[in-house]
Amino acid sequence: MTTTPTTRSRIHPLMAVAAVSLTLVSLVGAASIAGLLPSSHATQDTTPVVANAAPQAGQQAANQPMPESRPVVAEHRTVHHVTPQVRHVNNDDYVAQAPAAQPQPQPQAPAPAPAAQNSPLGMGIGAVVGGLIGNQVGGGKGKTAATIAGAVGGAYVGNEIAKKN
Repeated sequence: MTTTPTTRSRIHPLMAVAAVSLTLVSLVGAASIAGLLPSSHATQDTTPVVANAAPQAGQQAANQPMPESRPVVAEHRTVHHVTPQVRHVNNDDYVAQAPAAQPQPQPQAPAPAPAAQNSPLGMGIGAVVGGLIGNQVGGGKGKTAATIAGAVGGAYVGNEIAKKN
């Protein structure tokens, strides 16, 4: 009787670390795209750095106290831009006999709603869910086809749901 030794194949630890880090980076990227992570609205300090002037005599600089630095006060202003309404005037409007009646302002139609944009996050989540559902159907090559069809259909449905939200 011959026995063959069975060797257990294990995943290399570096491959496990790479898989975990890739998963973590992907989740952080998806959360950032979805707006779940806070963003910093930091601004760079634009105040110029002014070096102290070199003293004329070394002894005088040592005896003089250093000037106190005052905190920089930044003024924040909110600016509202207003577009002036321009009225076009024809030369025929100026009739010497009778003044023309002022036209009544027409109510403006509301601005159209912005077009919905495709959502990569909605497509991705829909494709995963659709693929998982499609994988439960069929067997062999039919199972593969059902998985692909489920992923494509799920991506479409996920995108449409994300557009409406």
